[in-house]
Amino acid sequence: MQLVDAGQPIPEMKVPSGPLVRLFPFLRWWPRVNRQTFRDDLLAGITGALIVLPQGVAFATIAGLPPQYGLYAAMMPAVIGALWGSSWHLVSGPTTAISIAVFAAMSPHAEPGSAHYIGLVLTLTFLVGVFQLALGLARMGALVNFISHTVVIGFTAGAAVLIAASQVRNFFGIAIPRGTPFYEIVHQLFVQAGDINPYVLL
Repeated sequence: MQLVDAGQPIPEMKVPSGPLVRLFPFLRWWPRVNRQTFRDDLLAGITGALIVLPQGVAFATIAGLPPQYGLYAAMMPAVIGALWGSSWHLVSGPTTAISIAVFAAMSPHAEPGSAHYIGLVLTLTFLVGVFQLALGLARMGALVNFISHTVVIGFTAGAAVLIAASQVRNFFGIAIPRGTPFYEIVHQLFVQAGDINPYVLL
């Protein structure tokens, strides 16, 4: 007998194995689903959806996309990650770092929010998915363990700086075109210092 967290015994069950389970990992935990776990998962899913709804819209805005694309990005990876992911507890979906990386990569090539920009982002998303699928099939996920903590900190700090720079025009109420490079944003901030609207800082 096994004991769950609540202390109630549940019968041991045979975990499926074989090539089919390797192709469809959700078959490994599917036998554990029952009425109680389904109810708990449903409650967790509703709670997560309420949290992700405003986050998805914010992530889409940061990436320079219409708000509905943030909802698409929040729904589809969650379903795919739950069925084909390697962890029961891993949350899949858009993040601030990915959103600002997409914006920084695509904004020099097209006007954010335009049809051309959306097409470029969708193409980039498809290519990233292809590379991730290829790396996953090649069992190269373990390479992440060799990325040092310093690199992660540097990436996070860089993303934070880019996010702050992208909101300068809204924070100070000055005219800076979307897609302006970071160094140009800093330059325009000093040039237009006299035009800063003090009421937007309240």
